[in-house]
Amino acid sequence: METVNIVTIITIAFLGSFGHCIGMCGGIVLAYSTIKIEPKSSKVSQSAAHLLYSFGRVFTYSILGAIFGALGGVVTFSNTANGIMLIVAGIAMVLAGLSLMGKIKFLTLIEHSFSSSPLYKMLFKRVLNSKSNFSFFTLGMLNGLLPCGFVYFFAITAASTASPLYGALVMVIFGLSTIPAMFGLGFLASLSGATSFRNMMISLSSFAVVLYGSYTIYNGYDYIVRTEKTLTECHTK
Repeated sequence: METVNIVTIITIAFLGSFGHCIGMCGGIVLAYSTIKIEPKSSKVSQSAAHLLYSFGRVFTYSILGAIFGALGGVVTFSNTANGIMLIVAGIAMVLAGLSLMGKIKFLTLIEHSFSSSPLYKMLFKRVLNSKSNFSFFTLGMLNGLLPCGFVYFFAITAASTASPLYGALVMVIFGLSTIPAMFGLGFLASLSGATSFRNMMISLSSFAVVLYGSYTIYNGYDYIVRTEKTLTECHTK
C-alpha cells in the first residue's frame, strides 16, 4: 500500500470517528459503560474494558477487510480489469461521500437488516449483561457487524486492493484510527453532543471521502491508459 493511501485512510477515519462514529455507536459505548463497568472500579480496569471493546471491533473489521479484499481479487482477471475495478470502487466511494453529506441516499439503500435479526439481538443482549472481561471484546465484535456507512466505505476500499492481506490492513487501520474518539467518549460527551461540532467533522470526513474516491477513479483511468500503452509498444516491436 502507498503511504498516501495509509495517511488518507487514517485522516478520514479519525475525522469521521468524532462525528459519524460517535453518533452511530456512542449509545452502545454509554450503555455498556453504565451496565457492565462498575463505577468503583479502577481507571486501569475501566481503560482495559474500553480497549477490549475497541479491539473487538478492529478484529471484526479485519475479517471483513480480508473477505472484501479476497472478493476484489476474484473479480480481477487482467490489468484492464484492475483499472476498471479501481474506477468502480472510486465511483462507489464518491457516492458514499455524498451520502454521508446527506446529498443522496446511496448508503441507506444498500444497508441491510442484520442487526434487527432475532439471533443478533439475543446475542447482543446476552453479551451486554455479561460481566466477564472477554464479553467487552465480544461486544466489540458484534458492534463491528452493525450496518454503517463508514464501514461500507472502507470495505469498498478494501475490495479495491484485490488482496485479503491489504484488505484486512485497510480495515485494521480504519478501526485503530477510530479508537481515540470512542475511547475518549466519556471526556468528549459534551463536545460531541454539540450539533455544530458533529456536523463539521462529518462534513470534513465526507469531503475527504469524495476526494479519495476521485483520486481512486484517476488511478484506475491512469492504470488502464498505461496498460494500453504498454500493450501497444509490445505489438509494435
